[in-house]
Amino acid sequence: MTHSSRPLAVFDLDGTLADTAHRQHFLERRPRDWNAFFGAAPQDPPLPEGVRMVLESARECEVAYLTGRPERCRRDTLAWLAARDLPEGRIWMRRDNDRRPARHTKLEILKRLAAQGREIRMLVDDDELVCVAAEQAGFRVVRARWAATSAALRDAQEREGRT
Repeated sequence: MTHSSRPLAVFDLDGTLADTAHRQHFLERRPRDWNAFFGAAPQDPPLPEGVRMVLESARECEVAYLTGRPERCRRDTLAWLAARDLPEGRIWMRRDNDRRPARHTKLEILKRLAAQGREIRMLVDDDELVCVAAEQAGFRVVRARWAATSAALRDAQEREGRT
């Protein structure tokens, strides 16, 4: 079995693998401080349940990461994944100027992968709207319900398309 023929297990980062609780306060003020929010991401502790799931999935699947983080965070994101010995995999990130809700941007990528003939074994994400959209499109979804998410973060995800 070649690497590219393995099914994909697609994981979100923030709230799924990375605990953002320590930086959510940057989104509670007006205006929201997005630079500080993303600047603090390298200090995110890993979420044990998400880490366990990604390591288990790597046995049978090619692991990929699908995040609402902007492209300018790629270097920090790669370093964070490597420092936690998480599986290497393709990372799809939001273009720096893309403010569409994650339920649109993430679904667009999942559909593109499926159209290319990739089997997507599952999407693991904490954003309920992303999960619903992916399920409605026929994807298997695992809801990451193991992290605390503030109302400010949920609102920002949907209204401002930033994560």
